[in-house]
Amino acid sequence: MKVPRCKGMHDLLPEDMTKFRRIEEVFRGCCLKWGYEEVRTPTLEYLHLFTATGTLTPGMLGRVYSFLDWDGWSGERVVLRPEGTIPAARLYLENIEGGEITKLFYVENTFSFEEMRRERWQCGAELIGSSHPMADVELVMLASEVLGKLGIGPLEVKLCHAGLIKALISELGWGATEQTEIFDQILEGDIKGLGEIKTEDADLKRALTILLDVTGSSPGFLENVRSLLGKALPRFEPSLSNLTSIAELLSAMDCPYQIDITSGRGFEYYTGVMFQVYVSTERVGGGGRYDDLIPLVGGPPVSASGFALYVDQLMEIVKMEERPCQRILVQSQGSDVKGLKSCFEVARSLREAGYLAELDQGQKAVGDYRWVLLVPSKDLFRLTDQTTGEISELTSAAEILMIVGETE
Repeated sequence: MKVPRCKGMHDLLPEDMTKFRRIEEVFRGCCLKWGYEEVRTPTLEYLHLFTATGTLTPGMLGRVYSFLDWDGWSGERVVLRPEGTIPAARLYLENIEGGEITKLFYVENTFSFEEMRRERWQCGAELIGSSHPMADVELVMLASEVLGKLGIGPLEVKLCHAGLIKALISELGWGATEQTEIFDQILEGDIKGLGEIKTEDADLKRALTILLDVTGSSPGFLENVRSLLGKALPRFEPSLSNLTSIAELLSAMDCPYQIDITSGRGFEYYTGVMFQVYVSTERVGGGGRYDDLIPLVGGPPVSASGFALYVDQLMEIVKMEERPCQRILVQSQGSDVKGLKSCFEVARSLREAGYLAELDQGQKAVGDYRWVLLVPSKDLFRLTDQTTGEISELTSAAEILMIVGETE
């Protein structure tokens, strides 16, 4: 009886790993050049890291893998890491925190109890210690650069602002519980609640209409919104001002974006700008500002923002270039120790020169190789070019490399 893989888990086959490593390689390269340093957090974290902070929406918290980690007669409830930013904040406080700008990145798997996919991979970056809009723009630009180098596009970046959504909700005069419930609902992707809000306040009703229809793509557009709403509803002013500053910088950098208040998705800990990155209709990344998170996990007031790119979605989109590879199959003419030793030695020389050289273990698909090298116990090597049928008899590994190198 075959034992299947766990439900919601996925194997990564050789062709999948080729794409995975390509995404990881490009992401690492870009982050390092922007001054970020690589970290990795444990797969297991204490559950109270997420519950004590109140940073995950109830829907997200209800999908974590949680169990008791026994330690003698007592135990702590732990979770399989459901997202990357909260563990990164803990890592920062425990190991790094010192008042300086800190830039971290990671490639990690996360786990949540869902029907189709319960293990997900993400490339994440966190910029800790800066409250300037330039930090938010840097993260958008970094994410865009990674995707551009992967040949993925055109991109659509959607901007909204957690502070703006919270200000809108607080103007309704609801209690804290009701405000939290509708904010969590929006963050989980259900924006119907905003459209269904009823109010007798004329200014607020007008604000709702304007904000829900916000789909501009210029700082001038936001300035118009500020002039329409700022005086009547001053609570919106700080968030609108911050969003305008970010939009101005993105416009100056010729980075296309769309302002869409209904695009807010993410985590309870977001406090400022939030952005989502789409390719066609596929959401491939997202992030935002979370200035309250580090204090919530026991640290001092520290501004921070970050983003994640979703590796599983990117693997469906990224196109791998067909790179010609000089594949060489090394065969032994005999089975004696001396002949086999020669096979290993010449194959090593070919690999050190940068070629893919495999020892013949009975491969059936010999046609997959450009070259077949027959290694005798004595006398001459026989090198066959399978694209032309030409056979060369050679005396040394240096001559083999010369023939193979001439065809590159």
